[in-house]
Amino acid sequence: MKKKIIFIFISILFFSCKKNEVDMSITPYQLEIPSHFPAMPIPEDNPMSVEGVELGRRLFYDTRLSLDNSISCASCHNQANGFSDPNQFSSGVNGTIGVRQSMSLVNLGWQSAYFWDGRAETLEEQVLHPVRDPIEMNQSWDATAQKLNAIEGYQNDFYRVFEVVDFDSTHISKAIAQFLRTLISSQSKYDVMYKYRNNLPLNAFEQNLYTQITNEEWGGMDLFFSLTNGDCLHCHDGPLMEVQGLFSNNGLDDNFSDIGRMKVTGNTNDQGKFKVPSLRNIEFTAPYMHDGRFSNLDEVINHYSFGIVESPTIDPMIEFAHQGGVQLDAQEHQLIKTFLKTFTDHKFLNNPKFKKPSSH
Repeated sequence: MKKKIIFIFISILFFSCKKNEVDMSITPYQLEIPSHFPAMPIPEDNPMSVEGVELGRRLFYDTRLSLDNSISCASCHNQANGFSDPNQFSSGVNGTIGVRQSMSLVNLGWQSAYFWDGRAETLEEQVLHPVRDPIEMNQSWDATAQKLNAIEGYQNDFYRVFEVVDFDSTHISKAIAQFLRTLISSQSKYDVMYKYRNNLPLNAFEQNLYTQITNEEWGGMDLFFSLTNGDCLHCHDGPLMEVQGLFSNNGLDDNFSDIGRMKVTGNTNDQGKFKVPSLRNIEFTAPYMHDGRFSNLDEVINHYSFGIVESPTIDPMIEFAHQGGVQLDAQEHQLIKTFLKTFTDHKFLNNPKFKKPSSH
């Protein structure tokens, strides 16, 4: 105990000296909220800073968060794939395989539940799970913090951002959460179509994108939001293309090997229900569904058209479940597929601010 007190005292003196030598001030991060998006709620105990976001980005790509230093957050959330995993199930340390498809990380600051079963209620809490999960990174947070505390660059960064000498899981998760809140996708054709239909002004980039929208894409949008044909708007609507906090049994099965939301709530009415994901960049986030059973968009559309399976907890908003789905014909199928591709945001998928930075 005495040794630890002496170490902390010496560390405080060390960092106090460094603070006098180096500018340790932080710069508030100005999030660029899209004009057609709602305001993003930021936790009072984790205000965003330029330095905090950059620290979070570095940690997101750091393999030292895993037991054998082999995988990072980015290993299962690839930017080119909309920060999802192109594999059906992700590989953890020592070759362990996960049981659910890695969700796309996009527009997370507006969400109120995380993971397919919603077991985390905040972004900061969500960050804590993969590190200690035995089939993912499989490393205790004490060991993780000890690893990172041994790196002088991280010592300086955490002292600057959080004014702490001996940082722990709370500070690490807060930094990563700051970075994740910057993963905003809002510059797709759909955004232009949404703004145009709602009489919102378009900037120069959006005006140019508007001229590229095809009749088929407009037709697909009309079909998608039709109550009598596509019937997709109950779960996917608005600028974020998802209904916050919604969990749904979308007719994949009538016998559940994965009970989904029920695992968290214990409520049998939640059996087979999973979080409704955003459709942002869906063209690049295959495979689809919580278990990655569909490898392409055609299979997804076919499911909602002909493959709905009824069960006691089937979502009542799936109004055509009794006939297996909305029964799209070939032309309607193609229109829906064309519209789904309007969610692709190339600026997001290639944003250099999200890529791997130089590491410590």
